Amino acid sequence: MRASLIAPRFGRLGRSALLALLLGVGLMGGAPSSVTAQDTGTGAFARLGFGARGMALGNALVADPSADVSPHYNPALLPSASGQRISASAALLSFDRELQFLEFTAPIGPTAGVGLSLTHAGVNDIDGRDANGAHTETLSTDEFALSLAFGNRFADWISVGTALTLYQSDLVPDVDPVRSLGIDVGVRVQATDRLSLAAVLNDLLAKYEWDTSAVGGGTHTDRFPVRIRLGAGYSLLGERLRLLAEVESRYTSRERRVPDFIVTSGGPQQRSRTESFLFHDLRGRIGASYQLVDILEVRGGLDRIGVNDVNGLRPSAGFGVRQSIGDLDLRISYTATLEPYVRTLMNTGTIELFL
Repeated sequence: MRASLIAPRFGRLGRSALLALLLGVGLMGGAPSSVTAQDTGTGAFARLGFGARGMALGNALVADPSADVSPHYNPALLPSASGQRISASAALLSFDRELQFLEFTAPIGPTAGVGLSLTHAGVNDIDGRDANGAHTETLSTDEFALSLAFGNRFADWISVGTALTLYQSDLVPDVDPVRSLGIDVGVRVQATDRLSLAAVLNDLLAKYEWDTSAVGGGTHTDRFPVRIRLGAGYSLLGERLRLLAEVESRYTSRERRVPDFIVTSGGPQQRSRTESFLFHDLRGRIGASYQLVDILEVRGGLDRIGVNDVNGLRPSAGFGVRQSIGDLDLRISYTATLEPYVRTLMNTGTIELFL
């Protein structure tokens, strides 16, 4: 399917604004009629999930008992990793969108772990047109997230981790890409042999500061939502069955210009002032996995619980297989995710190699 973008004849600034809107709508699988109800905030691509297993479990992995997951879910899980892991993932999405992940995690010594990952998302084949509907050029957008994470276990029952993520967004050729640094902090508590609890604070300080003066615009700051996630993981049947749940409290800062009047010696004059306000929303996630046989695990999950009506839910299901190749452990996972509102499928595949 070819994406279409109408670019009116008012310069590059108008087109960059439309591209920003398309990126927000496109990456989340939305349509213009449902933009306000979807996760179209800054850096939305970095909140879709990380790998087929995580997406299959509804992204409810903040307290995952297995710990062999992306540190994006919780850097405090790194000390419990079973070994060195190389992971590559790709997702097939509608509306000319693409999403890929590349990741390496490894334990360090007896109590620590480290992780390095790269995420890319983009929209291709954007059909740029002028106000008369004539084709002008084919456009594309790209966003990247490069993350370095570290975690340490301070006692048998508690571990703490942090992650630094460098974000980059590139929307139009005539506007320089913007970059930002975000900080994640997480903690994991092993309450019992079966129950683990965890909490994570995501994307502290992260924001995009745009400068569109080169195309006749000005400056603007888009802040990432700050998210507080609390969750639990519970193992049953000799760890063959795992149940996961988490709740997220999200805070998004926004600014708007409002007209104002001041009285001067020449009479009243209209000015504009900037108001800051804070959005807050609450959402939940659940997931479950069951080891049918030694080489096959089935998974299911539900994301975006509590976001508007049932059309906003994001159900998913998938499976994972594993096979030993000498001393290496190969795992392949697949997940189908039903995107909210537009109800198209996102197909995600992951290959993991444990060294």
